[in-house]
Amino acid sequence: MTILLTLFTKVYNKIQLKQLETSLQTTFEDIDAQIQILNTPNNQWIQIEITGEDENIAKNYITKQIGTCPNNLDEITTETELKGYIKKIDNTEKLNIDIGILEPKKIHTYIPLTTLQTQLLNGKETSLKKISELFALNTNLPISIKINTIHTTENTIEAELSTTQIETLKKWQKSLLDRLIIIGTTTDEITEILERTRLNRDVINIEELGLYEQVLTCKLGTDATGLIPRIGRYIRNTKITAFNPKKITL
Repeated sequence: MTILLTLFTKVYNKIQLKQLETSLQTTFEDIDAQIQILNTPNNQWIQIEITGEDENIAKNYITKQIGTCPNNLDEITTETELKGYIKKIDNTEKLNIDIGILEPKKIHTYIPLTTLQTQLLNGKETSLKKISELFALNTNLPISIKINTIHTTENTIEAELSTTQIETLKKWQKSLLDRLIIIGTTTDEITEILERTRLNRDVINIEELGLYEQVLTCKLGTDATGLIPRIGRYIRNTKITAFNPKKITL
């Protein structure tokens, strides 16, 4: 028997893909479970094949530690909470989310602009671009959503931010601490850069949003925007965005 999974993680270059493959193989080297990365589609999702007598042990571990994407619409119902990645923000009326369903057809998942206005700004009419800037909602940011309506014939899903996601954003807002969202690198790489530049004195902690998506919480009084060029010079091909809670006014 063979188990096929789409991992809930994206990679941004060939080095990260190789690192992930090596890490998975090393993790299960003492049991009978072989991991092979099948392909990396254009949207960067990682699909793997697990074989061996202990394949279910490996599957359960991967599902818990990394997460997996639904295989098809049949695995999703209304009120289901799951994670996705924000797609490029090029629509003024909806926030498009990629939840990793690739077969038999790719599923278009979105959060209407009016829903975001209600959930994040108490219904205040604000453009999607402005909301994205205020809450650092960028391409490839992992977020948690709740399914509201499934349009099977149209292969579309209408969703909203999950309670967990809203609570996270509200916590960031109430803390009055700036944050940096860094997409495309690991915690270890960020830690090394902070130590090398001595910017670790300005950062309280690093939290993993995903394997290659991190959020840095700055100390009180530290301007996150000012840290972007100082960190960015050491990690190219990443997306760094500042979250400034003081700019959010209701």
